[in-house]
Amino acid sequence: MNKHTKVNVLLLVVVAALAVLPLALGLGEGQEEPFTGADAQAETAITEIDPGYEPWFSPLYEPPSGEIESALFALQAALGAGVLAYYFGLRRGRRQGELRASAGQERAGSGEDAGESTARRS
Repeated sequence: MNKHTKVNVLLLVVVAALAVLPLALGLGEGQEEPFTGADAQAETAITEIDPGYEPWFSPLYEPPSGEIESALFALQAALGAGVLAYYFGLRRGRRQGELRASAGQERAGSGEDAGESTARRS
């Protein structure tokens, strides 16, 4: 295995461990909703501290269920990851194109290409 393959396998193992360990260790047991988001936990903490608290504003769109809210969040995360992947891929492609262009100019300047082209003609 080369270095890149080892790093990729290690990263996959770490991601799998991050997904499985909280479930395996039972970190969410005894709670009504074991793995809620930070917003829901903050709302619960605020209502425990001050039951009469009134929010300053309400959300623009309130999804009808938690599953739809989770799906919209996952869609948002996927779109963000897609934009980042496109950007980094474009940047890498441009860099590789610049390297190829500069390598081609160096070969043309040194006369390697000219000598090869005359040898092919003869």
